[in-house]
Amino acid sequence: MAVRWLCSLFGKPFDGGKRMDPGSQHPSLARLQEVQRECQALGQQVGSFSGLQSDREYRRLERELTRQLLEVDAVETECRPELQQARKRAAQEVEALLRLLEENATHPSRLAIEELSGEAQRLVEEGVLAPQRAGAVEIGDELVDALQELVLRLTQVKTGGRVPLRKARYRALTRLCAVQDVVEGRTQQQALPLPLSDDTHAAVQHINGVMVRVSQARGELIALLMGLSDGDSCAHLSRVLTEQLVELDALDVSGNAAVRNYRKQVVEEIHGLLKHLDLEGEGDDTRRYDLAQNDSIRQIEGVRRRVSQLLWEVLQQSGACDLGFTPKTELQGLLTQLDEVSTARNPCIREARRRAVLEVQAVITHLDLREALRRRQPCAEEHPSHRAVWQVLASLLELQAQVLGFDGKRADKNYMILEELLTKQLLALDAVDPQGDEMSKVARKQAVKFAQNILSYLDMKTDEWEY
Repeated sequence: MAVRWLCSLFGKPFDGGKRMDPGSQHPSLARLQEVQRECQALGQQVGSFSGLQSDREYRRLERELTRQLLEVDAVETECRPELQQARKRAAQEVEALLRLLEENATHPSRLAIEELSGEAQRLVEEGVLAPQRAGAVEIGDELVDALQELVLRLTQVKTGGRVPLRKARYRALTRLCAVQDVVEGRTQQQALPLPLSDDTHAAVQHINGVMVRVSQARGELIALLMGLSDGDSCAHLSRVLTEQLVELDALDVSGNAAVRNYRKQVVEEIHGLLKHLDLEGEGDDTRRYDLAQNDSIRQIEGVRRRVSQLLWEVLQQSGACDLGFTPKTELQGLLTQLDEVSTARNPCIREARRRAVLEVQAVITHLDLREALRRRQPCAEEHPSHRAVWQVLASLLELQAQVLGFDGKRADKNYMILEELLTKQLLALDAVDPQGDEMSKVARKQAVKFAQNILSYLDMKTDEWEY
């Protein structure tokens, strides 16, 4: 049953009961069964709806479901208990879909996505489109940085595994990343030499004219991606850019390498814009927005599973000399695997890969420090401050092992204990007086960085990030 499946998918209790007997011939039961079949089709649409209450699709679905509810209310039960129960169950199914539709559109995370999208629209309008209409061509680095900050904030919006929220977040991210790519391409173009003079070649004037139209198309593309265009469509803009490619291809630029390179740059820029014009149906492919099904994420998760196995074996050992295997070589190989994972410019995949890299590096660092402590041979002439730093490092090694094995939340008591103990080690390092000894200064600085990295890693493990 569509409603049962949807409710279980989104963690909602199923409000309906058993389906009516399909073999029943009573007209009222037959009508209720027909309503349920129609609700099944609507249920799939409700389950994947990722818009807002102001959207046309929301109003259509709400209207259709309300009509179904009225149809159920109009069914005559003739005071028969079995008909009354059947009508009640059918009404509960329709009401469950209405609630689910409203929850999808009004979820706090959905509203947060819309707020960030609105912030991005204002930023692009003020920083790109308005200056372009006024004749300005340059884009500052501040805009590029602001767009990157919005991308990062979008990746941090929690979806709780809900498909509509993942879909909404993905669609917002892909459009903002596309705008970011177009803007960065334009800032890079600002550093290129000016177009060639018309006197260079007969075809240059034509190429310069195409460049002007491409520059206009870039602004139109940005407006389309951000939902700030009233007239044009992606299909129309694609046709316009394709026509420019045909014009450039028809030009005779033989015998002049500079003009050929100029035309090549313009062609590459057009292709760079065209690749962003396939975003109309971007949210329809589940593999794109539900990253649990993404091949890159699966590769990353495969590496993480292997790291967890190696970490468990490392933590079972009492010291580096007891290791019966050489995990460091394999861990470095896993770093190479992560480096080869394609992110496809998806910020969520980039963040997932970054976190996996930090997990591998944390285990390698733990092994390195354990080996260094095992091989350490203090001498009588060792500076007291240097010896004090090594004592703190020995304590940090034990704490890092606990952090690596920690699997809880920030509200847990163990988290607060670990955080307090790590802070105490930082204070202990702060109290170490190098007394002018350069080696002690360097050692203390490295130990402080090590302790801070452990704290950051503990925070990363408990920040409830999701892709």
